[in-house]
Amino acid sequence: MITAGLVKELREKTGAGMLDCKKALEASNGSLDAAIDWLREKGISKAAKKSDRIAAEGLADILVEGNNAVVVEVNSETDFVAKNEEFKGLVKTILETIIKSDVESLEDALNLDVDGTTLNDLIISKTATIGEKLSLRRFKKITKTDSQSFGSYIHMGGSIAVLTLIDGASTEVARDVAMHAAAMRPKYVRREEVPEAEVEKERVVLKEQAMNEGKPAEIAEKMVEGRLRKFYEEICLEEQAFVKDSDLKVAKFVSNNGGKILEMVRFEVGEGIEKKEEDFAAEVAKQINGN
Repeated sequence: MITAGLVKELREKTGAGMLDCKKALEASNGSLDAAIDWLREKGISKAAKKSDRIAAEGLADILVEGNNAVVVEVNSETDFVAKNEEFKGLVKTILETIIKSDVESLEDALNLDVDGTTLNDLIISKTATIGEKLSLRRFKKITKTDSQSFGSYIHMGGSIAVLTLIDGASTEVARDVAMHAAAMRPKYVRREEVPEAEVEKERVVLKEQAMNEGKPAEIAEKMVEGRLRKFYEEICLEEQAFVKDSDLKVAKFVSNNGGKILEMVRFEVGEGIEKKEEDFAAEVAKQINGN
């Protein structure tokens, strides 16, 4: 009898999907060692060997359907695979699966059903067939009302994806804001969203800078408040100078068009992941020489 525990053990040993593990055990009459060999012969277990690799390339993409929108980042090890049609198909499946659900966590998303398997097992299976570590790194689903507009922008074929939600203004205005965010890299929509710890850290640095310039403490304090405004202008979308008209702040551009920015999601592929530096030419030469 093929038990759930046996399937789980095989999956943990090989990294193969649940269905593949069940098939392997059935084909091997429940023998764990024989099932491992079966998976190796099929090339399925090789996905497990890639689990500790760094996947910092990939695609960020957006799907909008009616009043729902999803933005995802799906990673691969190289940008070559990111351009692969099978990888792009996987990203499309992930978007279509999440947008039909109400999941909020990555764990719940990976457990979503896709034609009788889970999204996680599908990704593991594609890791084996494509030959690189693949992973769903993050996602965000937003739902709007009929009076609100989504703005979506994909930069450089998927290196950056920005989704904005604007109340009271058109899709064109929302898209302009998304394009601005792609270029100017804001971390937050408005200053109220900036964590107090981040503000305090910046305040300490700015005061230290002013003191190092020889300013008295009371003057340094006043300088800090002025420089904090610059800090907010750099990281807050509403306070940035609009790229299409630098005389306007982004918030003013939106309000001039009858709107208000409600939300922004900006995913840049690989941001925050420590990438392994490799000499690609040397790697190719090494493979050609058989070393």
